[in-house]
Amino acid sequence: MTTGENTFWSSGAVPLIEPEFLSSIIGAASDIALVVSAEGIILSVVLNSHIDSFGNLKHWEGRPVTKFLTVESVPKFEKAHSAYLDGEVPAKPLELNHSDNAVWQYPVRYTFHRFGQEDAALLLGRDLRPIAETQQQLVQAQIALEQGYEARREFDARYRVLMSNSSQAVAFVSVLTGRIEDANEAAAGLLGLSAEALQGSAFAQHFADRSSVELTESLMNATLAEEGGQVTLRATRTGQQVVLQPVVFRAAGQRVLLCRMSSDPGAGKPAEAGAGQMLSLFRSGVDAMLFMSPKGVVLSVNESFLDLAGAPHLSDVVGRSFADFLARGQIDLGVLTDQPQRSGQMRFYTTRLINDLGTRVAVEISATRLDDGDAPAIGCIIRDVSRSEATRGGGNVAGPGQMPAEPARKVMDLVGSASLKDIVAETTDVVEKMCIETAVELTNNNRVAAAEMLGLSRQSLYVKLRKYGLLAKNG
Repeated sequence: MTTGENTFWSSGAVPLIEPEFLSSIIGAASDIALVVSAEGIILSVVLNSHIDSFGNLKHWEGRPVTKFLTVESVPKFEKAHSAYLDGEVPAKPLELNHSDNAVWQYPVRYTFHRFGQEDAALLLGRDLRPIAETQQQLVQAQIALEQGYEARREFDARYRVLMSNSSQAVAFVSVLTGRIEDANEAAAGLLGLSAEALQGSAFAQHFADRSSVELTESLMNATLAEEGGQVTLRATRTGQQVVLQPVVFRAAGQRVLLCRMSSDPGAGKPAEAGAGQMLSLFRSGVDAMLFMSPKGVVLSVNESFLDLAGAPHLSDVVGRSFADFLARGQIDLGVLTDQPQRSGQMRFYTTRLINDLGTRVAVEISATRLDDGDAPAIGCIIRDVSRSEATRGGGNVAGPGQMPAEPARKVMDLVGSASLKDIVAETTDVVEKMCIETAVELTNNNRVAAAEMLGLSRQSLYVKLRKYGLLAKNG
């Protein structure tokens, strides 16, 4: 090899290399060097003085190269050596595997070089064992990585199956953010939401009277108790007393709270006998039952209400406004919340319930104010009267839309003393006046709401109020 037009190496300017220096130069230029005769006999073995992993190979000299090659390397060497003897120096390095009495093996990459005039070949080799060891380490690391991935997938599958099939309500809460990282269906049912809605939400928002910082501090203090501390809270949506038993652990450098949740058995014990039967009536009763906040947010319903509203799950109803299910929306809701809060209860209110399919069902609703300390509520019993709506009105008990006993008796007294036309006119006036009075009373003298409830315009309502002398009375 020359550099440009330089003739330094071919002009004879370089003195001949002394024999005692030649072997050291060859040894430094390679890890192992073999001088092979035309017959394939090893004439000399030169090793790099800085590499001692080859050991003593003096016994190779004077013996065929093929005696120290593995079975698959022999044809490769013979083919390359034959080409060399034919005057074609192999252009590509040749990788051969050496073996010595089958005790050890190692790969070497050789390049062929002409040497002397007797067709002897100089083979300069590089030990490939470091590269092979590195490749083997990479393969082992890849296998270990795949095994780690498989173990993690198996662990994740076990975790998901355990969470979905466990009857114990469980939620994982981040100490740093105070948000729910994961929760199972049992926890979702206890808090009145779906498991998907719980994930990522602030844990404190599902309980009354606790900020996120206060709740996290209470849970962390409970983990320090010697015999498993617990925190009792009231769920915002369901109104249940919930007992939290937290355990703290660290994962990926972050602290996480494992909160096991259960309803408080002591909070549900009533003082009076028959509480179990009342609970059973709520769950299995024929009439729909509903509990809502004073602002009309649904807290809890029974199965009969779900059937009436056409809702498949409790989470589809809880947390929504009751006005979403009423025909007159906020007007009906205002009557059902204002009247019980003023007088404590409302016996009957007739309206229509809208289910998820858009069907309107005639219902009668009775509402009662429930004074429960920190969590007041309004309880409603809802009865489907769509089948009997056409035949109602025969009794003496008057509800909204029914004629009271006394006016009805006065109308009946007219029979025989007045014509049918006059009797019907008198009856119409009595019913119309009674309906207007009832609507104004139910809406707490809200003329706009009363007009909408009666299906009248505001101007028509004022005309009728003036006709029956009710304008000054209710104004």
